[in-house]
Amino acid sequence: MSTAFVPVTRLRTDPSVDHAIQAIVDGASVDATCSTDLALGPWDFDTRAGYGPGSSMGDVIPTGAPRQGELPAAYRDANEDELHARIVAAKQTLGDRVVILGHFYQREEVVQHADYVGDSFQLATAAKGRPDAEAIVFCGVHFMAETADLLSGPDQAVILPNLAAGCSMADMADIDQVEECWEQLADVLGDLDAVDEHGRVPVIPVTYMNSSAAIKGFVGRHGGIVCTSSNAATVLEWAFERGQRVLFFPDQHLGRNTAKAMGVELSQMPMWNPRRPLGGSTSAEIQDARVILWHGFCSVHRRFTVAQIDQARAEHPDVRVIVHPECPMEVVDAADEAGSTDYIRRAIDAATEPTTFAIGTEINLVRRLAAQYPQHEIFCLDPVVCPCSTMYRIHPGYLAWVLEELVAGRVVNRIQVTSDVADPARVALERMLAAKPPAVASAR
Repeated sequence: MSTAFVPVTRLRTDPSVDHAIQAIVDGASVDATCSTDLALGPWDFDTRAGYGPGSSMGDVIPTGAPRQGELPAAYRDANEDELHARIVAAKQTLGDRVVILGHFYQREEVVQHADYVGDSFQLATAAKGRPDAEAIVFCGVHFMAETADLLSGPDQAVILPNLAAGCSMADMADIDQVEECWEQLADVLGDLDAVDEHGRVPVIPVTYMNSSAAIKGFVGRHGGIVCTSSNAATVLEWAFERGQRVLFFPDQHLGRNTAKAMGVELSQMPMWNPRRPLGGSTSAEIQDARVILWHGFCSVHRRFTVAQIDQARAEHPDVRVIVHPECPMEVVDAADEAGSTDYIRRAIDAATEPTTFAIGTEINLVRRLAAQYPQHEIFCLDPVVCPCSTMYRIHPGYLAWVLEELVAGRVVNRIQVTSDVADPARVALERMLAAKPPAVASAR
């Protein structure tokens, strides 16, 4: 698994999704966006029900999901240049006391201030590698900040600039639903701790990194493991050595695409819908299963379609189509390649000749790659500008606020995982770290 990070540099062309959306709303661009509300500051919709405008706006947010308190007017009213200057000044004052982590899917106005840019696991690892920093400001979403807290020192404060930056996929598998699923599986499969003649238990739980700390803790308590989109195949191999079946959550598409590539038949991958008895399957289907897929998905990657790939090929006959494995199976099958966000970045970086790339992943990363590699033609498969609803919640105004609070000696929006959850969650993460993918797969 790669632990390399993208250097934070100024780009030759404007990669800002915010600027693109504002141009659409102002009538200066003929492009389309999924919601004109994206031109507003996140504080304008923090009090509304749901995740806010963007790819997840149609998803149902859980009752009791964290909400952000009101951001002071000084940050809401400041323009882009003013916020940039305040962030730079606060960073200079804080020095090595703070490290800022920026996910690939963050808006450019935030990423330009990050000390490290990467995927969720790379950034959590970066947090672990800065033990002297008093504060870790994680510009991502809630489960990422939780993971950083799990891997960082006990005296380090992990800060999420906007508490409403959750993840609709992670929210699709809550701990109560997973516990109920486990009980129902025991009713069908018997003692889930009993081993067969090969030393395998009936089922091993595997959770994607994109899940809550509570889910990671559940997995750790039940002999399971965490995976990333980079090492999912290696983790499934690990799980198959120890279990007759795998319960994979929360993303059905990553589980299905990975298992299918490993030779598991689709008929052996029943779906578990937590709102139906036995997940909507029969006892026989559960008995015959190799991988039980949770009914979860990423709303960003569900937007990509085979029709979009067909259109890209029609307009660009030599196009190279790369999509994320969170995309639906039909999209992954129709693409030339599928891989993690870091795989996509590395594939473009490794292209020695000018190439046309059609990319199926979040628009902030795609536009940034297009700006970083002007020798290539790089575009998003989805023509509609529709960023991740929850990543979009992290705005420079919130980043300036949490940094200036640190300058004043106050820690706000700290994310802490309780020890009863943290201890088994770390076990599951340590198992993942020990399950090394082959050298060829590590680039993904």
